[in-house]
Amino acid sequence: MKNFIKWIAVGFGTGWSPIMPGTVGTLVGLPLAWGLMLLYPDIGWSMQSVICLVLTLVAIPICGVAEKMIGGKDPGCIVADEYLTLPITVIGLTSPWALLSGFILHRIFDITKPPPIKQLQHIHGGFGIVIDDFLAALIALGINHIIFAWI
Repeated sequence: MKNFIKWIAVGFGTGWSPIMPGTVGTLVGLPLAWGLMLLYPDIGWSMQSVICLVLTLVAIPICGVAEKMIGGKDPGCIVADEYLTLPITVIGLTSPWALLSGFILHRIFDITKPPPIKQLQHIHGGFGIVIDDFLAALIALGINHIIFAWI
C-alpha cells in the first residue's frame, strides 16, 4: 500500500523527471482541472470548491507518507501537492485558456513563493508540503478571475 501511495505522490513517475519535476508533475493535474471545468455548468462553483478541497485534503496524507518514505523535507519528486491543487485555479471558469493561465500562474507562485507563501516554508509534514501549493493555486484563481472578467 505504501508503494502505491508513493507512486501517487510522485505523480505516477513524473516527479522523477530530471528537469523541472514540479512543473512536469503538475501536468498530471491538467485532466483533473479540465474535468472540473467541464462539470462547472452542472455543479456550480460551490461544488467545484468542495471537490478541490477534498483533493487538497487527500494530498496531505499522501505527501506526508511519501516524505517519510523518501526522506528529507519536501522532496522535489513529490508532486501530488502540485497536481492535486491545480484544479483550484479554474473554479468557476470554463475557458480552455483559463486552464493554461491557471497552470502557468500556479507554477509561477509555487516557484517564487511570494508572501504569505514563503512564510509557511517552516511547516513540516504533509500539511507543510501542500499548503504552499494550495495558496499558490488560490492566488492563481484570483488572478484568473480578474483576467477572464475582462475577456
